[in-house]
Amino acid sequence: MSNFDVIAFDADDTLWHNERLYVNAERQFANLLSHYHKPEWISERLLQAETRNVKHFGYGVKAFALSMIETAVELTEGRISGQDIQGIIDLAKEMLSAEVQLLDHVQETLPQLAANYRLMVITKGDLLDQETKTLRSGLGEYFQHIEVVSHKTRQSYERVLKRHSFQPERFLMVGNSLRSDIWPILELGGNAVYIPYEITWLHETADPPSDGHAGYHKLEHLGLLPALLEQLENN
Repeated sequence: MSNFDVIAFDADDTLWHNERLYVNAERQFANLLSHYHKPEWISERLLQAETRNVKHFGYGVKAFALSMIETAVELTEGRISGQDIQGIIDLAKEMLSAEVQLLDHVQETLPQLAANYRLMVITKGDLLDQETKTLRSGLGEYFQHIEVVSHKTRQSYERVLKRHSFQPERFLMVGNSLRSDIWPILELGGNAVYIPYEITWLHETADPPSDGHAGYHKLEHLGLLPALLEQLENN
């Protein structure tokens, strides 16, 4: 009998590239306002707006677009043109329609895992955007459950586990964010695999668990997960 009833995955920057889109859009946004301020200052003010607006708009491209517009209005003292506002909206549309690019090892690893485990996705952000990306990724067939939540907190994970009748100790979460994917699950007494991504949004940073923390594992890439599972099942 397996030690795990389900393996859950974060989506953005765990299964497919996402933060790259934000970095590129932020660069274009800073260029748009370059005749008003230096790029470094624009980026700093945008991050402040994003952090401030999470409680109002949540996460995702649409929330990011609203923060860009707010920042543009503030930094230009209201002088931003309608044409430039349209440019920001176009940036958001490009992000929403961008090709879904899977991370290395995802394409070959998920079918292998799906043959032996129940899989699910737990991701945060805009419902339509996340559902659309899952569909376009071609990975939807491997998941029995897809959960899109507004925030990833201990309480939100508790609700998901309760809804599906999963016990924390038999639950494994795989993700790239210590703050959103790892710590809440460990606090519940569950298991978590941290796979760092090349870029981390500052809002998602957190200190890692100490060495030997119960239930915590770190891998270089997703392709190493089957071997880790075999090791855990045999212990």
